[in-house]
Amino acid sequence: MPSLRPRGSDDLGLRRALSDRLLPLLVASMVFLAAMALAGVIAAASLAQHWQGGAGALLTVQVPQPAAPGPSGVARAEAVAALLEHTRGIAARRLAADELAAVLKPWLGTDVGALSLDLPAVFEVRQLPGADTQHLAASLAPKLAQAAPDTLVERNSVWFDRLGVLARSLQASAALALLVVALVATALVAVATRAGLAARRDAIEIVYGLGATDRMIAGRFARRVTLLVFGGAMLGLLLAVPLLLGLATITAPFSPSLQQASQSADIFRTLPPLLWELLPVLPLTAAVIGWLTAQATVRAWLAGLP
Repeated sequence: MPSLRPRGSDDLGLRRALSDRLLPLLVASMVFLAAMALAGVIAAASLAQHWQGGAGALLTVQVPQPAAPGPSGVARAEAVAALLEHTRGIAARRLAADELAAVLKPWLGTDVGALSLDLPAVFEVRQLPGADTQHLAASLAPKLAQAAPDTLVERNSVWFDRLGVLARSLQASAALALLVVALVATALVAVATRAGLAARRDAIEIVYGLGATDRMIAGRFARRVTLLVFGGAMLGLLLAVPLLLGLATITAPFSPSLQQASQSADIFRTLPPLLWELLPVLPLTAAVIGWLTAQATVRAWLAGLP
């Protein structure tokens, strides 16, 4: 029974039917967008983690009339400092007078010392890893009120919750972009494969009638498509890496880890290690999508032959 020649030959004319120009360029653009979206997912996750360890982990304790004696006879600020020092799960420090003046100057518009104001004592309380900030604030409030009445405990909950929603939205948008890119890439491969089938319909019908199996024909198409898709994916990845490095360098001042990496001699350290690990997966994933889509498209087309 006649069959196709070895895989090195092109008896179906696939090099003419499946051009090495349009499909690789389209796949390259898809992989480029996928790399941007993947970087967005990782950046949003890193940003959320940074916020959680920064603003979300802070409590502000304000003690009015800090020098006045409290219920225990000790100065109110000293009583609060002692309480915070012996509270587990936190690290607290009192803002110095110059720090407090620097914080208030934009609102007061002048030197705080010149106004002769009785400023409250302000403590910056940072939760240690594993502590629950919301529970911590609720448990601290009554103790502080007992040590120094009218003490205020402020948690950055509103802004932290908003930033958390923003970070999750960015992650969801980037993940959705990845999904859309994968679906569009699948559609592109399917359309290109069907175009190749239509261009070589007569030759395929002849060899199919002579005994070539679905597996043989689908295999030839799948190998050709996979080669084109993988080449285009590598091109898209090579185009994406310089842009990602440039964006990482621009955004380095907003992240201490990136800022330190950007100051080193190795510019490639500006990208997160996780991104370097996942970027090579994109061409491999594109190749798998190309192979599976081509196989499914050709087999479905052959099934409709008389």
